[in-house]
Amino acid sequence: MSSVHGTAEAMRIALAALRANKARGILTTLGIIIGILAVVTTMTAANGLSNSFRESASVIGADVLFVSRTPWIMMGRFFQFRNRPNLTLKEADKLERQLRSAIAVNPSSDTQRSVKYGSEVRDNIRIVGTTHKHMLVSSALPEQGRFFNAYDVQFSRRVCVIGKTIHEQVFNSRDPINKNLKIGRSDFQVIGVMEKQGSGGTFGGPDFDSQVFVPVTTFVKLYGGLNRNFDFAVKAPPGTRLDDYEFEVIGEMRKIRRLKPDQEENFAINKMDSLLDAFNNVMRVVLLVGLAITGISLFVGGVGVMNIMFVSVTERTKEIGIRKAIGAKRRAILTQFLFESSVICLIGGVIGIVLSFGAAAAIDRFVMPASVSLPIVGVALGVSLLVGVVSGFIPAWRASRLNPIDALHYE
Repeated sequence: MSSVHGTAEAMRIALAALRANKARGILTTLGIIIGILAVVTTMTAANGLSNSFRESASVIGADVLFVSRTPWIMMGRFFQFRNRPNLTLKEADKLERQLRSAIAVNPSSDTQRSVKYGSEVRDNIRIVGTTHKHMLVSSALPEQGRFFNAYDVQFSRRVCVIGKTIHEQVFNSRDPINKNLKIGRSDFQVIGVMEKQGSGGTFGGPDFDSQVFVPVTTFVKLYGGLNRNFDFAVKAPPGTRLDDYEFEVIGEMRKIRRLKPDQEENFAINKMDSLLDAFNNVMRVVLLVGLAITGISLFVGGVGVMNIMFVSVTERTKEIGIRKAIGAKRRAILTQFLFESSVICLIGGVIGIVLSFGAAAAIDRFVMPASVSLPIVGVALGVSLLVGVVSGFIPAWRASRLNPIDALHYE
């Protein structure tokens, strides 16, 4: 009971000391405020970036393999990959015939063109030529209208399905169905609007909401012939392990490309798992570097707290001597000053967290979806408390070890 009473008394004295030196306390917390704001904002931005990427990646099914000319992630072999022959529509047809177990084999290619409706023009918009099987390999659905069908592909109809951003920016969110959209020099009838899919453009990927889908046959006629490079999305049959199915796809592609057993593949098999793994590795490095840099500001703030605590101990040396002379134990003195430094840092941490909500709102509005989560708040408060304890320990230890006789004679 006496221990609890002593701790409570130490807290009361510490709070009274903080109230007596408000200006100094505010200046001391400034370094902690900046440090916590930097840490929370860094973690929030990283979390928002990760969520945005995963949301965009989830549009593509986890049971889909992508046959491409080059790997999505190239590690120092760019020139070797660059010289590989293009994947063609004929090869896609052969793969579909030979790979009978696949749910779908969907070829696609893309280019960039301007799009125009009325006076609204947007340049360098990604135009994707694909087939009606796109709906089988992607989980994204039309929010309005429909996606094109086999008839549209077979007869090379000039119809298109637009992304959500195109709908908002070019059509000003008005109903675009059956309106004519000029793509490059050609007019297309809008038959659908895709639901919002998010942007993968942060790391150089496509912005899925700023693209326009057209039938692949129309795409070939208008933008470049049958020898243009294509990617093939292959949806695996239900219950099949994707790693096992990958070998089957590789085997069929080697047959199609007439590769000898000792020849290396001149194509690549990509899947979302490898891209997510690479993204996670990059994000870990980015987060560690970001936290290391922002940690410097916390370190500086901690040094400031330690300096002020040394000053506080020096100013109150005689007070410490009196308390010891009337029976205060070392533990009570240590607790008092540790609590004082912890309160300073916690106040700074709370203010930093409040400011970080404003920073997160700005990121959410102007950059990407982001919000401060409860785990991040908990980590920030824990870091604040830890900085307070670490910064205040040496001054508090020094105060608790003062000789009461020397302290009483201190002027």
